[in-house]
Amino acid sequence: MADTNLSAFIWSVADLLRGDFKQSDYGKVILPFTVLRRLDCVLEPTKAAVLEQAKTLKKEKLSPDVMLPRVAKQSFYNASPLDLKKLVGDQDNIAANLRSYIHGFSPAVRDIFEQFDFETQIDRLAKANLLYMVTEKFATIDLHPRKVSNAEMGSIFEELIRKFAELSNETAGEHFTPREVIRLMVSLLFTEDDEALTEPGVVRTLYDPTAGTGGMLSVADDHLREINPKARLVMYGQELNPESYAICKADMLIKGQDIKNIRQGNTLSEDGLAGERFDYMLSNPPFGVEWKKIEKEVRKEHEDKGHNGRFGPGLPRVSDGSLLFLLHLVAKMRPAKDGGSRFGIVLNGSPLFTGGAGSGESEIRRHMLENDLVEAIIGLPTDMFYNTGIATYVWIVSNRKPKARKGKVQLIDAGEFYEKMRKSLGSKRKQLSEAHIDDITRIFGKFKEVTRDDKPISRIFKNEDFGYRTITVERPERDAKGKVVLSTKGRTKGKPSPDSSLRDTENVPLSEDVQAYFDREVKPHAPDAWIDEEKTKVGYEIPFNRHFYVFQPPRALAAIDADLKVVTDRIRVMLGELTA
Repeated sequence: MADTNLSAFIWSVADLLRGDFKQSDYGKVILPFTVLRRLDCVLEPTKAAVLEQAKTLKKEKLSPDVMLPRVAKQSFYNASPLDLKKLVGDQDNIAANLRSYIHGFSPAVRDIFEQFDFETQIDRLAKANLLYMVTEKFATIDLHPRKVSNAEMGSIFEELIRKFAELSNETAGEHFTPREVIRLMVSLLFTEDDEALTEPGVVRTLYDPTAGTGGMLSVADDHLREINPKARLVMYGQELNPESYAICKADMLIKGQDIKNIRQGNTLSEDGLAGERFDYMLSNPPFGVEWKKIEKEVRKEHEDKGHNGRFGPGLPRVSDGSLLFLLHLVAKMRPAKDGGSRFGIVLNGSPLFTGGAGSGESEIRRHMLENDLVEAIIGLPTDMFYNTGIATYVWIVSNRKPKARKGKVQLIDAGEFYEKMRKSLGSKRKQLSEAHIDDITRIFGKFKEVTRDDKPISRIFKNEDFGYRTITVERPERDAKGKVVLSTKGRTKGKPSPDSSLRDTENVPLSEDVQAYFDREVKPHAPDAWIDEEKTKVGYEIPFNRHFYVFQPPRALAAIDADLKVVTDRIRVMLGELTA
């Protein structure tokens, strides 16, 4: 059965659910049943041998977790004598038997069904007199690996995930990144390594700390298989939302990945893969979400571990935790001497410029730029995501930059690279075509400045171009007669006392001499001013839009006057009609 027919057949179960279940709940039934049938089929050839071995182990009081996966020839097993075909042979006991069958799986698989909250769905289906019909429908689908490969099964499952995400698009954005955005990120991530990735038997690791339903991991796996069918990507991930975690884990299991590498929990407060390092990483963390709930744990790691922990460079304001995910990924990079890492992360505009010199955000940017970690930042079109229309940016970060990129950052304005969707999904009204993805990847790969139709598209800067010093300019306090008041104590004794009401700050680019700037920009207007050297701070910001601003000269005054005359003449005629 072709992929599309099979997913349509599975999807037809929705017709049974209509009326008893909300559309947004269809996935809670169909996804776990699809997983269950696939595992049922995968284990069928070794079922008898597994049951025989299980009896022996039970007699000898030995754990089944080591031996039974070997006998099953999989990373998991089911020790129950039941399967879906046997379940539909006993209509009266379908609910109890289905529970018993699920409890027969190995612990990692049982966990998937627990996170799906599948027992609740069994109760709901039984109450609506639908459990037998749904089970029977799935029991007839042939999902054996000889019929449907891991790759085909993965694409069917992803198609179902996408459909359910669209049905409940009020929450889709939390757990679902548009596939074409992921394809762009993966393309950017691998483009500099295409040659290395074509070697036979190459194995690489990929990690997503905000794995959602596993979309980024899946698309990366597909992309690498296109480059090299013999390559293998070992997936790692962590996800907070229980249902998304279950879907991600199920997707990995269906594709033959080791699901012990997929962890649940809050990545920032409880790193489920502490100490691990990865070749590649991808993430679309939640935009502008506060981290108050985990503030205690994050601050403790920052203060106790410093740069030996994940958050040494600084902490952003509690209202937006995006930059914490950036730091988390930096901490997961392999050291450059061991081959290094590259990662892509989607962030909103705030991490580019929020926070002045000395703030947590600025210190994080400083760490990224002074350590030469930022390869490129790509500005995407607005209205690309399901739950927000705001501008978003893909950061490509690496500690193994090619020689030409060392000490430099490429900014790419891809804001006009889109096609309008026929039907919007939530806030998503635009999408990237394959041609757009290829074009952006090519611009990134060539690492040159590009201008089209008099508009800059790609610009290249030195890291220090984004740095500045904030200097504090003081002016003297004066008494009623206008005489300068001198300080009477401390290290400033005998020197002019500063007037805090006249205090000002100036941002001086790092590339410029502070004294020369002060003499040119401040002294002519305030000859009595001086710099308080102790208050000078270094800051970094990336004013992305400013670097792509194209000046539009105002229209000629004569043209504006002519337009105004037309409007005033029209108003005069209308007023005349009213008074006539």
